[in-house]
Amino acid sequence: MFNEILVGKKSQMNYVLACLTAFHEGAKEVTIKARGRSISKAVDVVEIVRKKFMTDITIKDINIGTDEIKLNDNVRRISSISIVLAKMK
Repeated sequence: MFNEILVGKKSQMNYVLACLTAFHEGAKEVTIKARGRSISKAVDVVEIVRKKFMTDITIKDINIGTDEIKLNDNVRRISSISIVLAKMK
């Protein structure tokens, strides 16, 4: 089962709840992804889940990069982050 949560404009607690739900339904790993201004919110979500709700969760992997988005004839580059959370055994 692959769980992916895309962080956007909703409140942080919506994404925290989505993470908790995925783990309680049996997921071993959850990937949190964000781009642009939502990156800081994604980091906050990870820290809230790890520190306040599930202390047995660890960060397995963090990937950062740049996504190119084509708008009409223009190409915009937007920073992105992907954080993989995993349950410790």
